[in-house]
Formats: sequence, C-alpha cells, structure tokens
Amino acid sequence: MNDKSTRSRILIVDDLPGNIKMLAELLKDEYDLSMTTNGQDALRLAQGGTLELILLDIIMPGMDGFEVCRRLRENPRTRGIPVIFVTGQGDPEDEARGFAVGAVDYITKPFSAPIVRARVKTHLGLKLAREQIEKSNQEIRHLNDNLVAVLSEQKKANELLDRANQFIRSTFGRYMSEDVVATILDSPDGLRLGGEKREVTVMMSDLRGFTLLSERRAPEEVVTMLNHYLEVMTEVLLHFNGTIIEFIGDGILALFGAPIRREDDPQRAVACALAMQQAMTRVNAENRRRHFPEFMMGVGLNTGVVVAGNIGSDKRTKYGVVGSAINLTARIESLTVGGQILISDATARACGAILTIDQSWEVMPKGAGRPLTIHQVSGIGGNFNLQLPTPDKLSLQPLRVPVSIRIRIMEGKHAGQEVHTASLITLAPPMAEMVSELNAERLTNLQIKLFDDQERLITRDLYAKVLTDDAGDGRQTIHFTSTPPEAEQFFRRLLETGHQS
Repeated sequence: MNDKSTRSRILIVDDLPGNIKMLAELLKDEYDLSMTTNGQDALRLAQGGTLELILLDIIMPGMDGFEVCRRLRENPRTRGIPVIFVTGQGDPEDEARGFAVGAVDYITKPFSAPIVRARVKTHLGLKLAREQIEKSNQEIRHLNDNLVAVLSEQKKANELLDRANQFIRSTFGRYMSEDVVATILDSPDGLRLGGEKREVTVMMSDLRGFTLLSERRAPEEVVTMLNHYLEVMTEVLLHFNGTIIEFIGDGILALFGAPIRREDDPQRAVACALAMQQAMTRVNAENRRRHFPEFMMGVGLNTGVVVAGNIGSDKRTKYGVVGSAINLTARIESLTVGGQILISDATARACGAILTIDQSWEVMPKGAGRPLTIHQVSGIGGNFNLQLPTPDKLSLQPLRVPVSIRIRIMEGKHAGQEVHTASLITLAPPMAEMVSELNAERLTNLQIKLFDDQERLITRDLYAKVLTDDAGDGRQTIHFTSTPPEAEQFFRRLLETGHQS
C-alpha cells in the first residue's frame, strides 16, 4: 500500500453508483479517490487543482462526458489533467470522438482490472514525466542567459530526465514486456510513429463459449473470472518472453520476435502455448473453488512477416502489428476446439523435428487463395520438454432414441439462413455423432437448435465444430464448442436414464 502522503488523487465520474464502486474497489489501496455522479460536480472538483487523473463516463444525465472533457481542456487550470473514458460505448466513432475532445485513453465496459490499473499507472507516470521534463526545459531556457551555468544545469536536466525514464520503465513494465519498454526509452526514435518489417511468430488465444457465458452471469462474476484467467496467462507469456500486444475481451494477441528477435522465437511460441494449456488446470481449479464454470481455450500460431512498431497518432500511440500474418493467425485460431493448439506449416517448419504433431490436414480458410496446411501440436522437446496429457479416449454411447436437432452453418460470427434437419445418434460430451444430409466440411462451425422427443426446444445456443468428413453414410463427428447449462443438463439426463424428458 502506498504512503498516503504521496498518493495521487483520482476523480471517478459515473452516474451509476455500482460502476463507481467497482472502480473504487480496484484503486482504493493505491490512490486517494474522489467520486461524483454528474458532470457539473466533476468540473467543480477539477478546479481545486489537486486532481491528477479523471476516470470519466460518457452517458450521463445533463452534461455528458464528451462535454465535460471539452470544458476541462478549454480551462487553463484543468487542461493538464489526463482524462480516461470508462464507458459501455464501444463504437469506433465514439472512441474517435473521445480522443478528439482531449481524452488520453478509452476503456470499454465490462473492463478488465489489470488493464484499468495498468492504464491508470501509465498515464499518471506519463503526466509526472511530462511535468519533470517541462520543469527541466524551463530551467534550461532560463539558464541560456547565463552561458557559464549551461553545462552544470544541462547535467541536472539529464539527471531529471533519467529519473523520469526510470519511472516510466517501472510503470510500463508492470503490464508490458521489458523489450517494448526498452525499445521505447533506449532508442532515439523510440517514441516516433512508424515501424519495421519483422518475421515473427504470432499467437492468438480465445476461451470457448465465454461470450455466451458472459451474457448469462452477473457482470462482477464475469470480470472476476476474466481477470484471473488473464493474470495467469500473462504470467506464462512473460515467462516465455512473449510480447503482449492486446487483450481483446477473453482473447489474447501476442508476438514472439518483436521488438527483440531471438533465434528460438517459433519454438518458444509453441512452448508457451503448451504451458498456457497446462495452466488452464490452475484457472479451472480456481473457478471450481468459486463455483464458477470451467473453461477450455484454443490457441493458434503462425509465423510470417509483419510490420511492427509504434502505431497511432501524436496524441495516442501504442506498440502494435499489422500484416496478413495476423489475419491468418486469427483464421487458424478460429479452427481450434477447446484444449487444442493448431499451428501453420510455416511455424512447424521453423520449429523442426522437436514437435509432437498429432495430426495434420489441409483447410481452405475464408479469403485465402490456396489451401492451408495446419498441424495439431501436443508437445515439444529440446530445451523445453513440454507435453500435454493424453486425453481420455471418449467412448461415444449410442442413443436409444436419436435426438432431433436443427443446424445452421456459421458464416463468421453469424449463422446462415438455410436450416438443415439432423439427429444426434451417439454422445459423449463434448463429443457427439450426428446424421444429416448436410455433408459439412471438416472444421465447419455449426449453430444447433436442440429439441427433445416431444419436439420441445431445449436451447438455440448450442454451438459445435465438425471434426470428420462424411464417409458416405451421413455420419459426422462434432465437438461442442459452447454448451449452455440447459443443454448440459439435457445430455446428462439422457446419458444417465436414456430418456429425453
């Protein structure tokens, strides 16, 4: 806990007391907090001259957050206070408008605790650094009238700047790779916009069924589950020297090979993915302790050339990457089921013979001009020596009475219009065997409506991925990727009693 005499003062502005309480719980141990539910009070409190940062909601009665921020920037007494929007407004146009009126950052709800803490620390650190540097510059300008004192005062300014850099390094280092911090601070061009081409191994991970679960649980529970998952995964990623680019909800985008390139980047990326899958045991143990549902994660890896560097504008810059290798990684990750790691052929070739590859096949991702070879990995040798446990072989149990389902093929995040009739004939969750005339391609994603033997709807929110090709008899094995509680109960009852109702 910080010494209260040196703690920064933060103002939280939100018209909903529940949101203020959540933010206050995250920050109360490190900062002195003031709180208000309207824009007029926020402007009055800011006039006091002791605020160092404002967390500001957008949608509020009377004066909205955009107007509050605009007035703060127009007032010489308050224009230097950093404003971070914390809002449920996730539209890119709203985000652009927020930066246009003078905000320094934009966090959407439901927010992640590590991200809120890190961004608050970052902008407080940057504010302190700017103040110290401006103070140094003022001293230097004053001493230009006296050339005799320039050299000694320049040394003083350099010492102040070095202390500011050390502060920024420790602040950024709490949630970013030390490599990124070193590149920004140690390179003369570190804070300039632009980038460079790099061959990297890109990782994307995602929790299966988390979006549906988040719609059915209390926001506090969703945030707690997500924060613990991200904390565990961040620990593993930094251990393997991965550079975390972005948390996208429950998804993670990370790089191996930028800004610092190492000879074993592809191998380290695969080893990290394996360690992350192993760490899901720890995540789910905590979920069970809290009576939360358990999760499964899919991970996709791809090696290719990207442009990496500082991306953004003079007002807001972040270290990021662009390039087709990113898009291809996203497509590979979308093909995974829970507990699976899929890698591109480029990554497999870069790693060599130390990988344990369970199976390989060709797919035609949407938008790709040619087939893509992907590999399922369960282990790596060499200096890493990591292996996923061999999964228990599931014995699909024949169903006495087939279960009626209706299927629609997923096209991206949306289900297609055409509805197909099918039946489940064997079952061993999360696996099943269906019979239909669909003959879906392997790895096709399906939205399933599930019915009982009286044709009563059980759920419309069951999702699955096709694992096998149709052998000619209409049978295909599927893997459920998101199973709502009502479907789990239906399947459990069906396997225990053989009855659907």
